[in-house]
Amino acid sequence: MIDAIELLARDDKWFLGDGDAIIFAPPFPLWLDAPGFWDEATVYQHPFAPIFTVTALGEDGSEIPMRVLGRRWTPAELTAEYRLANGVSATEVRTVQPGGIFISEWRLTAVRSMTLHLVAWTAQDGAVIEQPREGWAGALRFTRTLLDARGVPLRIAAELACTGGASSWGAYAGERITNQPRWQLTPFAERWRSDGLPRELRLGGRGASPGGLVYAAVHQTVAISNNGGAATFAMRLSAADESLIRPTRQARPPVAAGTLAGGSRRRWQEWFARAPRVRCSDPYFETYYYYRWYCIGLHGVKAGIGNYEAPALCEGIASLHSPSALAAPAHVRELRWSSDPERARGVLRTFFSHQRGDGSVPGRVTLTDLRESDFFHANWGDALLAIDVVAPDDDFVREMYAPLARYADWLVRERDLGETGMFDVVDQHETGQPYMSRYQAVDATADRHEWDNRLRLKGIDATCYGYSLFMALEGLAERANEDVSRWSALAARTRAAVRSVMWDAEHELFSDVDPRTMEPTGVKAAVCFYPYMSDLANASHLAGLERHLLDPGEFWTPFPVPSASVDDPNFSAFGEWKGKRHASAGNGRVRPWTNSHVIDGLARAALTYAPHLRPITAQLLHRFIRMMFHDGDLGRANCHEHYNPFGGQASAYRGVDDHLLSWVNDLIIRYVMGIRPHASGIRVDPFPFGLELASIEEVRVRGQTLAVHIAGDAVRVLAGGVERHSQLGVAIEVPG
Repeated sequence: MIDAIELLARDDKWFLGDGDAIIFAPPFPLWLDAPGFWDEATVYQHPFAPIFTVTALGEDGSEIPMRVLGRRWTPAELTAEYRLANGVSATEVRTVQPGGIFISEWRLTAVRSMTLHLVAWTAQDGAVIEQPREGWAGALRFTRTLLDARGVPLRIAAELACTGGASSWGAYAGERITNQPRWQLTPFAERWRSDGLPRELRLGGRGASPGGLVYAAVHQTVAISNNGGAATFAMRLSAADESLIRPTRQARPPVAAGTLAGGSRRRWQEWFARAPRVRCSDPYFETYYYYRWYCIGLHGVKAGIGNYEAPALCEGIASLHSPSALAAPAHVRELRWSSDPERARGVLRTFFSHQRGDGSVPGRVTLTDLRESDFFHANWGDALLAIDVVAPDDDFVREMYAPLARYADWLVRERDLGETGMFDVVDQHETGQPYMSRYQAVDATADRHEWDNRLRLKGIDATCYGYSLFMALEGLAERANEDVSRWSALAARTRAAVRSVMWDAEHELFSDVDPRTMEPTGVKAAVCFYPYMSDLANASHLAGLERHLLDPGEFWTPFPVPSASVDDPNFSAFGEWKGKRHASAGNGRVRPWTNSHVIDGLARAALTYAPHLRPITAQLLHRFIRMMFHDGDLGRANCHEHYNPFGGQASAYRGVDDHLLSWVNDLIIRYVMGIRPHASGIRVDPFPFGLELASIEEVRVRGQTLAVHIAGDAVRVLAGGVERHSQLGVAIEVPG
């Protein structure tokens, strides 16, 4: 059996978390070689820095310099090896435990017995810290107000402590100086006594100048014997207002005897065990499959989506982004294959529990703030159908039907004022792909950074999402004891509009539409392939798909598929718009999110009316996944926001890895392994990837537990105690 934790081990990563939206994932860390966590953490999308560092002192209180020898990361821990100047060897294991507890565990060895002191300390901005109201109570406690990227405040309670009790402690206020993890800059260096710190709080009295830095430290004396020595330090970060967080439905079991790092490993092993087991002779597929499960577990769902009010879901990396509607359907698609379908259902519950009175759904869900401007077009209908086809649940359908219907009513009322069947994009940001020619085609000033809701564009992507929503409501209305006729009529109107108005017959391309002229804009973008994901496109549109998607001069670049055609006048492979590189330009970079859609569209065409596209779909999926390894290095999987379509370089300059707007494991399960459930059963029909061996086990789908084994062209399926055999290209049907 694969040990996913060790499979993903590497020395160039540092992200740590336990899936409850309190994580250590600084985008541009400066102090990874310093003990502890001096770079920023993220607490419900609010940055907190520094956390704490650890200093070693000799018996006389003098600092013992440490030299880092190396670091090793796994999803469960970050391990650093040190050599101290006095010859002591030290291993520090950093973890982030449930409840926002940042742990630094130490093991020390020496050639002779000795005593030394370890001190965990922090230096906080005095301007945002509330004065402690109590003295020492087994920890140093303070409350600090954080601001997120939009200036929304959140009060955070922090506690610094060491397990087993501190030998001494202290806290002091001082004028502001450079804030670095350097012991000689702290008040502790001068106040150290023969028995440790003075055990006092000196934080400034009445009349003291405000601001500055507040220093806090806990100390533990460590006796190093033949068996070595050990110490553990911790800082807990939590919302000061506990009413903001809903407790989990089920309390986590206590950590078994052993190290806290061992507990972290156990929880991550349990998380990976909830996913179907995959083996593949193509190491890129196998490695990336488990890497994606790690990403999902880190960024908000390992703790259980829906168990928390707001922070349970993140758009990619929680250190930079709020939970986003753009990511929600992707999370549903991935999580529906987990052993617990409630996690996928919880994604929808999380967002629709914040549905506004007018029926709209906020584009972001945060702990403290919902902004009216933050609306994103999201494929909610597809998300509901995705979980329903894998794990049907009439109660959940009835639960979600009414809020989805209200959202559909809002969409029709507010985003299709002319009752055209096509839906408006009113700001370049709400599609998640700003800075593109498609917006300039209707508004030359549409590249402003701020949200202004002045744009009017009948968006092909927004319209495809609306159509999917109507089709979902039509298909599920009967199970919810509701009338289907309204949704049938709306779906028919949108279908007709896409095929007649949004289809540019001359250029054989679906397109956005300018509402002023009701003519296609003719701008070639990857979203123009979205209709192929559904029956909006059919065999009559096949020539256009092949003409544009498979053309190296348009979209079939060495690392496909770019978000804008290569021959677009504003195309840039480097993320530049009007001569300036942007964080999130959509005018030519390869976006994993868009590629997930395009691969599904190409696959649907191959399955319904163009079987010759099956090997091309396999090629595209392989190249897509292969792109998300730095320089093709199997030890450096990633998922950045966008990539260069010619060189494959990731947008590392963004500082945002593990960006989870796309779905990947869902593509692997449905096309590499061939498992595609439908309303009356399960079809197993792998695409031709040229694999020597591939297998997936413990797939729970439609009440069955399924296993698929591929050896060359031979396919074997085990379900319900029955074994079925076939060849690639000949589907196997499993009742269910």
